[in-house]
Amino acid sequence: MSTATTADTIEAPAKKVGFVKIAAVLGILGGVALIVVGIAVWVMVSSQLRAENIVVPDDAMAFQGQVVDGPFTAYVQADIIQHHALEASNGATYAELDRDDPVRATMMNASFLRASLFTSVVSFGVAAFAMGIGVLSILFGAAIYRLAAVPVVVRRTNVSGA
Repeated sequence: MSTATTADTIEAPAKKVGFVKIAAVLGILGGVALIVVGIAVWVMVSSQLRAENIVVPDDAMAFQGQVVDGPFTAYVQADIIQHHALEASNGATYAELDRDDPVRATMMNASFLRASLFTSVVSFGVAAFAMGIGVLSILFGAAIYRLAAVPVVVRRTNVSGA
């Protein structure tokens, strides 16, 4: 009577995984760098806006009385600047006003202020995007590293005994 048993054989991987591990580690390090840079940009833009001491007026759609220091307060401030400028020009934009109209300078300044505020809103968005991509890069790098860390291939074979 013969009994069938199994035996495990351990073999080295068919291909080297060193490059994959290096790519994984670089992905993790790149992710950390993206997060650090994203945080640094967010803090820098926020502190620069705060240093201007801009306070959202009471007639804004939200954040009344708050100092402009983030993407939402900057957006609301840009919106209320446009509202006030259009009131001053009776609804006419800068391009629609005559060249000698004294309100045209007010509209130009309002346009410049809005563009600056929107630039900060975009900067916050780019910083948040960089941080999000950094998190994804770390997750992908960790997953790839774990997959590459399989050191051996185990083959199970049937062995017949006598």
